[in-house]
Formats: sequence, C-alpha cells, structure tokens
Amino acid sequence: MDLSRLQSTSTVEDEWAYPLADANRSGLLQVDHDPDHRLYWEEYGDPAGEPVMFLHGGPGGACAPAMARFFDPTRYRIILFDQRGCGKSEPTVATDGPDIALTRNTTDDLVDDIRKLRHALGITGKMHVFGGSWGSTLALIYAIRHPDDVATLILRGIFLGEREDLLYMYQGNAATYAAQPFALTEPGSYVTYPDEWKAFVETIAEPDRADMMAAYKAIFDMVPQNDADRARQLKAALAWSVWEGTISNMIPKESDPGKFGEANFALCFAQIEAHFFANELFVAPRYIVDNVGRIANIPTHIVHGRFDQVCPLTQASRLIDAMAANGATPESFVITNAGHSAMEAQTVLALTAIMDGLPPID
Repeated sequence: MDLSRLQSTSTVEDEWAYPLADANRSGLLQVDHDPDHRLYWEEYGDPAGEPVMFLHGGPGGACAPAMARFFDPTRYRIILFDQRGCGKSEPTVATDGPDIALTRNTTDDLVDDIRKLRHALGITGKMHVFGGSWGSTLALIYAIRHPDDVATLILRGIFLGEREDLLYMYQGNAATYAAQPFALTEPGSYVTYPDEWKAFVETIAEPDRADMMAAYKAIFDMVPQNDADRARQLKAALAWSVWEGTISNMIPKESDPGKFGEANFALCFAQIEAHFFANELFVAPRYIVDNVGRIANIPTHIVHGRFDQVCPLTQASRLIDAMAANGATPESFVITNAGHSAMEAQTVLALTAIMDGLPPID
C-alpha cells in the first residue's frame, strides 16, 4: 500500500510570518535567595515596542527562540524567560537536583517573578501577556492578581489544572490496564494514543497504577543510592516527558520526540510538573473560574486545538462559561483543527493573526 501521500506532520513548516532571529540581549535576573534562583531571559523585536511577556508551558517547559516568531518584531518588544528550575535559569532540577531547584518553586513565586522581571526590564505600563498550556494558567493567575499590569491576554490551549484535568491525561485506564489494556473504562488521552500510553503506563509497576501521578512522584522523590536508581529516575522522567510531548501533536512525529526525549529537559520537565501537580498547582481549587471576574476589563483572546488531548477543549469551554457569567466574554475564541502544541500550523496562523490585529496599547 502506498502511504506516501498521507500527511506526516501537523506541525508548522513555512507558515511563519516572521523570521527566526537572534535575541537583542539576554541575562540572568536574581529573583530569590537561599537558594539563589536566577531567571534566564531574552529580549527580541523592537526595544521601544509594545511589551509582550511570553509565558511558557509545563510547568518546566522552558523557552526557545522560535517562540518569538508569533510577533511582529517591528511592533513588539518580546520577552521570553525560563521559569524557576528549568531551561537556562539557575538552579535547575537536572543539574542541581530537586531538593534545591524545587525549593520556593510555587505558583506564587512564579507570579512574583514576572513582576520582578517586568520591573528589572523597565516595563512600567501595561503589557500584553501571552501564554499557552500551563502558560495560560499562569497568565490568568497573574492577570487576576495584577490586572492593572495587563493590556491584553492571549491564551492558547487552556489549562485550568483541576484534578479532573490531570486524571484525564495521566490516569485514564491505568488501574485496569494490565487486565484490559484497550478497554474504555475511564475517559482519558489514552483513547487517542494507545501505543504511547502503553510506554507511559508500563513504566510503573502494576500494583502502583491506581495513582499514576503519585507513583511517578515517588520515583522522582527517591534519593538515588547508585547508578541503577539514577537510571530508574531518568527512565521515568523520559517516559513522562515523551508521553506529553508526543500527544501534544495531532500527528505525532513517532521517530523524533525532540526536546522531550533529551535527558536534561525531561528531568526538569517531569519533576517540576509532578511537583506542581502533587500540590494542586499551589492554588485553591477552582481558583481561576472563581476569580475570573477580576479580568472582566482585560481583552482576552483564546486559541484552542479541537483535537487537543493534553488540555481538552472542554477546559476552554469551562473558562469561557465562567467568563461570560462574570461579564468577561472573550474578544475572540478560535478553535483550530490542531492538537495541543503551539507549533501546530493552524494554531501558529491563528495566534499570529491575533497579535497582528491587536489595537495598540494606550
């Protein structure tokens, strides 16, 4: 059978409107002591342009230069930074260990870090806040707490972080998997990605599969005594990371997990996510939907992939319903024929079009 004409990827290729560019400048900003958390940041575009604060996903996902390509560099001053514990920020979970890098690494800390970075870069007026996945969570929490800082919210792949959202992606049918691996016993991402789910589930011993997130967290929390322990932790981190990275694309690149398959990235990404998820994101249940009235006066644009299996579309629906009930109906809501990743072609086009069409900051 000739399969050569089938679509092999849904990720962005030549759809970018703006070229890949070098940062104008970069640095490390000290935001905390004992341990000395330092945020790595980069600035792109027009230094005198409208500021855009880019919030990456994860938690623990880190930034890359391609993330500046959503924005017209002749109009915007684009700020990318790596959140605590990951990327080029210091310390990191991968190089310094979780005991250090996860100390004072909470949602409150990350929100405060945005304010510190904004101040250090001389941003005194309103700024656009652009976030996807966990970045959308952080953007919403930041706007709820500091609405006067925010000119516009641009959100992609809404993640509300409630228990049901996490169970959908990480628990699924794991408890009954050994007896019925393909049974639809519970809702979950595994329905669409059964082969990828197999690798994620089978990393955990059968008796521990009743709570997959807790089982992974126990491996991450173990203090390695030898090379075998370290290898077990790395295997678990890679399984966690590759599971999310693979299912982020509507059409996965089966032979290339990209950064999600790199040891240092996976160790940061998996352990920071497990840390936040074990602590319910360090916010009260329903925090966003219960406080969304505070952003009623902030123009908000939402882009969400119809086929998103990391953050299903119903999360955007729940947010929009709460916003409407509080007089905060979004300026736009675009559903793309895409999965979760910001690098899916239709999502790139939608986000770029929104940024190109925003009215100037007053």
